[in-house]
Amino acid sequence: YYQKQLANQSNTQVTAIISLITSSINIHLNIGQNSIINTSQTYMSLETISTQSLSNRIVKQIGNAQFHIPSDFNLNTNDNSSISVRSKMDVLASFGKSSNTNLSRSVSLSIIDQNGNDISFEAHQNNPIQLIIPRDPNLIIPSMYLQNVTSINSTNNNLLFNYHYINITSSLPISVHFEIHSLNTNLSYLFIYKFDQTPLLNSSINLIDGWTMFCPFNLTNDDIYRYFIDNQQTPGHQSLIFGIRELNSTEMNNYCLNNSSINTSLPITDEPFNFTSNYELRIYTSGCYYLDENNDWKSDGLIVRSLTNHYETECLSTHLTSFAGGFIVLPAPINWSYVFANAGFLKNKTIYLTVICMSIAYIILMIFGRFKDKKDIEKLGVTPLADNNKSDQYYYQIIVFTGQRANSGTQSKVHFILSSDNDETRVRTFSDPHRKIFQRGGIDSFIMSVPKSLGLLNYIRIWHDNSGDGSSASWFLKYIIVRDLQTMEKFYFIAQRWFSVEQGDGLIERILPIAGEMEKQNFSYVLSKKAYFSASDGHLWFSIFSRPPSNKSFRNKTKN
Repeated sequence: YYQKQLANQSNTQVTAIISLITSSINIHLNIGQNSIINTSQTYMSLETISTQSLSNRIVKQIGNAQFHIPSDFNLNTNDNSSISVRSKMDVLASFGKSSNTNLSRSVSLSIIDQNGNDISFEAHQNNPIQLIIPRDPNLIIPSMYLQNVTSINSTNNNLLFNYHYINITSSLPISVHFEIHSLNTNLSYLFIYKFDQTPLLNSSINLIDGWTMFCPFNLTNDDIYRYFIDNQQTPGHQSLIFGIRELNSTEMNNYCLNNSSINTSLPITDEPFNFTSNYELRIYTSGCYYLDENNDWKSDGLIVRSLTNHYETECLSTHLTSFAGGFIVLPAPINWSYVFANAGFLKNKTIYLTVICMSIAYIILMIFGRFKDKKDIEKLGVTPLADNNKSDQYYYQIIVFTGQRANSGTQSKVHFILSSDNDETRVRTFSDPHRKIFQRGGIDSFIMSVPKSLGLLNYIRIWHDNSGDGSSASWFLKYIIVRDLQTMEKFYFIAQRWFSVEQGDGLIERILPIAGEMEKQNFSYVLSKKAYFSASDGHLWFSIFSRPPSNKSFRNKTKN
């Protein structure tokens, strides 16, 4: 956001400087004279011409950038004697949110009157302005992808076409450009495509959005067949699937050899075919964009044309502003014909065994996660203390956090006394008749009733009777939170100690004073709390096995 704001601010300042320079130079130029500013970052030319000479004019910039003004246009000016044409090119199209323009130059053309004001210019839809927008000359074009289609011949797939899938999802309209290089330049091909689904073509089905034939006389100097789909066809689509097949000798004679009378019908067959040679593919997308008043790239009314290549974009527009071209080389398309032709178990033992093992592991984890989730549900809930007096109407919630260390849980009976400035409770006992409490990593919540408010709490005296079996006699207490349910005030008691005869200092009874703000922010307390939640909740796979029961997400949802 801040980068965009800074870019917009810089653009406003640059625009003001350019307007000032234009006004300063313009008063010194007569008809037929021009002035050029050429730096490493920008190129600008200013030329004064007669209004009539603007018709059908080609305004050239450096790097083959140019504007071709049509013969028919609307120019909103009352001065028919002279106008100024300001042409500008920046090294990079640096504004806007679209990454598609990162490899493009930014070009603009303005028509200015003698007072330095922009004149509104609009071309007609059937006779637009032609733009050539160069790309970054340092752009490295990836090599073509070899399609090993002859290997499909050995499988029984009854192919009518070899299909490829590409993703064309984009926030701005794009054109799609295909480059096909046959390793045997004497071959001909039929090319069909359809958006968002597989194209089908035989004697009974014609389900395609477009087609073309590649014949040897179509080859360019670099022996590459080229085809493009403009940016008016792609909006609203997410994918494009195209099919390629070789033409047989009869089809070549009928459709390619006699190129003086080209057959415009489709060569349709129901017979499977075999490739006699492999071919290479390269697919890239392009786009034509203009900068709107909010410094965002838009494409309304702009059309990508067939002269677009690796190094420049050809656009058609009916208005003048700042323009840029898009360019993205797509990754190798998915060859579905090859995938299905080689999908047998014997050819892909490692892949199949990996998928089977992962599926079995996933199912086991699903069962384990469901079992543990049910156990966690049993652990949840707030338990009233068994020794609550029915006549007591003042309530406190007590939340007890047991540590994550080995053997932190206990089966011993735990007792406590809460003390305040004014009063203290009798000896109270934590218990729950329906579930085990104080398990390793557990968070147990209880409701305690007292006759009246205890006021400001001072400390809690807590101990256990060491009656658990073996290691279950000990207990590691992290901390306790006591909340007054009437005032919702919280009191913290931090322990982080063993209540154990065998571990720590050997004590099973402690007095925990109420924690002050400094103690609550104590490094060891904060660290252990963050480490606990990071390990048990933040680490997704670990949380399947060690997750607080109070966590609202299920283990099966975590795996997914």
